[in-house]
Amino acid sequence: MYQTSYEGVLQDLIDQLVRLPAVGPKGAQRIAYHLLETDREDVEALAGALLAVKDRLTVCEVCFNTAEGALCRVCRDETRDPAVLCVVEEPKDVIAIERTREFTGRYHVLGGVLDPMRGIGPDQLHIRELFTRLADGTVQEVILATDPNTEGEATAAYLGRQMATIGVAVTRLASGLPMGGDLELADEVTLGRAFAGRRRIDA
Repeated sequence: MYQTSYEGVLQDLIDQLVRLPAVGPKGAQRIAYHLLETDREDVEALAGALLAVKDRLTVCEVCFNTAEGALCRVCRDETRDPAVLCVVEEPKDVIAIERTREFTGRYHVLGGVLDPMRGIGPDQLHIRELFTRLADGTVQEVILATDPNTEGEATAAYLGRQMATIGVAVTRLASGLPMGGDLELADEVTLGRAFAGRRRIDA
């Protein structure tokens, strides 16, 4: 009889790893054997970190970034400029922008982009909360930093139109980001230049 699968628990591990983004069957097998050869203490540390993420991480009640508590690190930082608000799709985009060291304002995480084909409209994103934050007049500029792809551009255009009547300057990141790319994949220099050369969106 031929062995067409790995031993029970090893196959279970490979099956779970394959479910992760960007991990194919071969990659899952390599990771599984790496873990098999790793010291038990290191594996336990990895398992502990995974469980801690599920147990302790939550969503910031102000900007919807990832947080360990009611507020994220940026919202707790009183030195950040409250007059400039950067709107991004996901928490991972916050990290990408922070690495540029070009932005000192605050963030608002939409939780995705408008995508009618997948049933994602304004009500499925944190757009209502965004306009609530803009209502008191503290924010003077909104930077739309959605990805430079079809959905990201459509979301930025929608938000720009909605903000046209509330007296806030709306800007979009400058060229230099590749069309169809993801913000998180841009290098720090390219993303930094995009921030420095952002342009105003006129209705």
